[in-house]
Amino acid sequence: MSLGLVSVLLILFVVIGAIATKRVEICLFLACLIGAIVLYGTHALSELGGIFVEALGNNAWVMLIVLLLGGFIALLQSSNGHLGFSKIVDKICDTERKTLFVTFLMGIVIFIEELLNAMTIGACMKTHYDKKKIPRETLAYLLDATGGPICVMVPISGWGVCLMSMFVQQDAFLSLGNDHIKSYLSAAPFCFYPIATLIIVFLFCMGIMPKFGAMKKAYKRVEDTGMVYSEKSRKYNQENVENIVDGKIIDFVIPVAVLIILTIVTGDLITAVIGAIVVCAVMYIPRKIISSEDLFPILSKGFADMLVVDIVLLLTYVLQIITEKMGMTDYIIEKVQPYMIGSLFPVIIFVLVAVLCFCTASLVGVCALIAPIAFPLGAILGVNTLLVMAAIMSGAGFGSHACFYSDATLVSSRIAGIDNLEHAMSQLPYVAIAAVVSFIAFIVAGIVM
Repeated sequence: MSLGLVSVLLILFVVIGAIATKRVEICLFLACLIGAIVLYGTHALSELGGIFVEALGNNAWVMLIVLLLGGFIALLQSSNGHLGFSKIVDKICDTERKTLFVTFLMGIVIFIEELLNAMTIGACMKTHYDKKKIPRETLAYLLDATGGPICVMVPISGWGVCLMSMFVQQDAFLSLGNDHIKSYLSAAPFCFYPIATLIIVFLFCMGIMPKFGAMKKAYKRVEDTGMVYSEKSRKYNQENVENIVDGKIIDFVIPVAVLIILTIVTGDLITAVIGAIVVCAVMYIPRKIISSEDLFPILSKGFADMLVVDIVLLLTYVLQIITEKMGMTDYIIEKVQPYMIGSLFPVIIFVLVAVLCFCTASLVGVCALIAPIAFPLGAILGVNTLLVMAAIMSGAGFGSHACFYSDATLVSSRIAGIDNLEHAMSQLPYVAIAAVVSFIAFIVAGIVM
């Protein structure tokens, strides 16, 4: 049995095991351990330790952002400013449909960074969702389904800049013209997965798209028990509800605005979050909303709340390194190469990027690997370059949205206060519909164009 096949089996083990046991972190760790044993035999533990250090070093930026976002959210909650914001929202969103639609619009407007999207909107809307008795699964779905799809199509988002920096290295992309942003935007109409996802979210918000599967069960739970989250997710919702006083909306809006503005100006989310935390301290301590002695305990609690997300992310990065050493990507590419004919090329690239992103949760790594292969091969086969770009962008959007251990999925579920596997399962039918629509659309586009 080849190592490439073993790596694919490890991913299947994680997916099936996580669904069966509801314990993603344990399945990820076991997959990492098994992979290390296959690769290194008796030296597995020492080599695995080195891989953990490598994964932590290479991905410290994302993990630090997650912790800092947790601390920032804890500070916002301590000010009760979100309650002041909720009063404004209450006046606008007097029905469930309006509440969902406003969430959808906010998800489209805040397109700079998908983690920022999830954090900002989640902090704004969670209290209001609870008042309206809307399941937290719905909030997590809207956070996840608007963040990634929008970010991947906009060239000035974090995701867009990353993808465009890969595309500009390809002759086929450069042949589209000197205006790289215009060239990138030209592919957006063919990004069938992000577009299909946004349409499905809109129909969901309008009450046209039915509730399926776990999402339907979540609404039934609220109807029967009044619980907006399940018993399993109770541990993520242990905020102290005693002595809650009304907060002022400025204590919520100003720090969040600073976070968004600094992200746009600096292009660095770490700088933006730290700046927003400093603003919180400057606003809250002199007015005795919190004491100076409480500042670091509150931040520490926020860090701790996000620790489980970082643990899963670290295990994901370790498994990514192990499967890379096993040659999983090369193995999958080798298996699909015989089917790469002109008319089917766009759909094959979409499926290939989607599968690899779902398996590895390494969207940047997968796209960086596939782009140098897809562009020249597409040119040789006479495939429209815009379709090649859109297929890569759509596959990446799918990976960000569908993978239940990607950073976007983990953060969306954590901000919404539910278990990440519950979130993944409740949005699965909508992900599947968007994927099928995209699959068909890329086949048709490949034939027509």
